[in-house]
Amino acid sequence: MIGHSHRPGSLNRMIERGVVDAATLSMEEAAANADFIFLCVPVGNLEEYLEKLYSLPLKPGCIITDVGSTKASVAECARRLSKPDIHFIGGHPMAGSERSGVDAASTLLFENAYYVLTPSPDVPEEAYSRLEQLLAYTRAQIVRVDPVMHDQIVGAISHLPHIIAVALVNQVCDYNGTNGLYRTLAAGGFRDITRIASSDPLIWRDILLSNRDVLLSLLRDWNDEIGSFIGLLEGQDGEGIRQAFEKANLFRGELPERRKGAITSLFDLYIDVPDTPGIIGQIATELGVRHINLSNMQIIESREDVPGVMRLSFRQEADMERAKEHLDSLGYSVYV
Repeated sequence: MIGHSHRPGSLNRMIERGVVDAATLSMEEAAANADFIFLCVPVGNLEEYLEKLYSLPLKPGCIITDVGSTKASVAECARRLSKPDIHFIGGHPMAGSERSGVDAASTLLFENAYYVLTPSPDVPEEAYSRLEQLLAYTRAQIVRVDPVMHDQIVGAISHLPHIIAVALVNQVCDYNGTNGLYRTLAAGGFRDITRIASSDPLIWRDILLSNRDVLLSLLRDWNDEIGSFIGLLEGQDGEGIRQAFEKANLFRGELPERRKGAITSLFDLYIDVPDTPGIIGQIATELGVRHINLSNMQIIESREDVPGVMRLSFRQEADMERAKEHLDSLGYSVYV
């Protein structure tokens, strides 16, 4: 396996971490004689990289795929550049973390995640099967979807929620300009439900612009949904409000659990901790020696008159449950 990067500093880290067998600054060298090429670049750079690859003398039968969050635009680019003996199959592994780059590499990253493939009709089934068999090693669940349909669905379940979260946080930020209590009291649940508003601005600029037409339609539908709530409140329609919440409760209850989706899940524990030196390290060590994977730690509050509140975030519910059981046994006040 050969890795390519335009940054010299990344090459040694790729090899040191065992991500690749060899690494090079030359795209030509990396792509020569490749059976599979994975484009792991921002959505805004995908077409540029595809054009470079299609200009190279690639091995006949080579499969090019990507890991971008939108599929229709890159699929159309590949159609324009198409060669009879080169096959492009769009890909979107629905897994990731708040970290990026080679240092975020993990052999378990895609395990139990949906991995969407979006082949065009002219891709031979033999080529699709070869990529599917290779990706089986990730232990992800492969889902085959049309590129346009992918963008419509992911737009609704990922891109639109990101826009809503950003708009909501910015709205409260503007209110906070005249009354600082907004920020003070926006702890706990508000911070949790708007977590995705902290996503990388440049990455999301490219994603949203790439899926522009879909999102414009979704935002118009969202305005209609908000408009219906305005009508319910103006009409003091208590039964209508109840029905709206009941419909949402029923559908949300049917959503799959214990599987990674378009938005990364986090499972949180909260612990009352005394304001004593080394307490954070003690808790982290207790979890580490038991091989409980911790995603993030945060002290939410720590004052002399109240105990500190620590939030521990986990990517797997099983890790959260194991951590709670162990910390309970040590006498900590732990709650979900």
